[in-house]
Amino acid sequence: MGADVPLTAGGVLRLREGGGPCTDTSPHLTSLCRLLESILRRGLRQPAWGFRRRDYWHWLEQLPTGDSGRPTPLSITIQKAGSCGKVRTAQGHGRYFLRLALQEKVLAAAVRQLAQTPRLLEFYDPVSSILGSEDLLEPFLSLLLVVTEMDFSLDLQNCSFLDESWLLPVCITYETVPCRVLGMVLRYVDGRVFVTEVLPESQADVDEVVLAGDILDEINGCSLRNAYSGQAGDVLQKLKGEPLSFRLLCWRWHDGEVYEPLLPYLKVLKEKEPHFQLQRGPRRRGEGEPQRLQGGRLLYNLQYLGQASVGKYGGKEVLAQAIPTVLERHSAAREVLFDVKEAEVLVQEKTSSKVLCRYPYPKISCVGRCVGNSNLFAFCVVASPESPDGSTFDCLVFASRSEQECEEIVRRVAAGFKHTEWFV
Repeated sequence: MGADVPLTAGGVLRLREGGGPCTDTSPHLTSLCRLLESILRRGLRQPAWGFRRRDYWHWLEQLPTGDSGRPTPLSITIQKAGSCGKVRTAQGHGRYFLRLALQEKVLAAAVRQLAQTPRLLEFYDPVSSILGSEDLLEPFLSLLLVVTEMDFSLDLQNCSFLDESWLLPVCITYETVPCRVLGMVLRYVDGRVFVTEVLPESQADVDEVVLAGDILDEINGCSLRNAYSGQAGDVLQKLKGEPLSFRLLCWRWHDGEVYEPLLPYLKVLKEKEPHFQLQRGPRRRGEGEPQRLQGGRLLYNLQYLGQASVGKYGGKEVLAQAIPTVLERHSAAREVLFDVKEAEVLVQEKTSSKVLCRYPYPKISCVGRCVGNSNLFAFCVVASPESPDGSTFDCLVFASRSEQECEEIVRRVAAGFKHTEWFV
């Protein structure tokens, strides 16, 4: 019975060896959570006469809030866990509490409060449990105090599968500009919103983030766990004309294979839509220098050739004059990383990753390629009001590695705003 305590101590030591805050990618986090859960469950007395089966969450939600009645860090954490709409079961609420408690450093306080509440301590058999044993409770509390001194940085929004598993899916944020047709075909399976197809040439296809088989977990902060049929469409209709931010649960796990808890859902999905297939990735990219990864995103390796002021008109016509103007200066090219994000264009210095400029799509007036050099492209942006010559627009010029890459960048930037122009 007491073996769990030294085992847990080993897990804590392994987490501390990593240095820095413990994150969801820390290799020993899941095993520690599972072990903590097994200790909280060991020796739980179950009620007679067929009442609901007890779990550790049932005593957690009954812990006293304190004599003063004022909220404490522990009571706030319990309230958050109880009100989380992404979990439906006592197991899910308990697991969400454990993750919250690690981050908020209140797990030891919860166990100490239990030890001081006789009516809740009766949940445990003193012979078979750790929490109900005077001899084992103190060493366990000492261990939790060590955990309290550790820093955790967990994605607490990634909790929609805690009902089923401690294994969490890869969760990403997808932001996109307002558009009439997003291009995702959805199917509802047991309260989850699956993307079954990404339509060709749609905004979602151009952004190359969403894959068929992924789950929409949130839209602009609105949870879609336990969604009714059509709810995602209703939310999108209310947000028409606004920028969109999606939380996506990816079908592919860290090892490249299917996230295991998804398998039962995918089986049902396949029965409903026999032609459904998991999408392995966006369309294949062209040849050229391998692109650099940053936070899971692909960045283009480009040369920034310079910029020119173009006056108070930023239409496509100015590119034909602005690009030669920049080239004639023969300024030293700068190696940059070019990121076509869902809501903005971001340019970083390649050697240092320092942000050189970032332009939300509403500030970009046009984009296009150069007729005489298929590897060059440029786009116009609203200039700063403090510009010394009082111009309204600037034109930025870049050189890519290939014609295909250049065309792709122009297409992706153009998809971010309404003035879609391909060539100058």
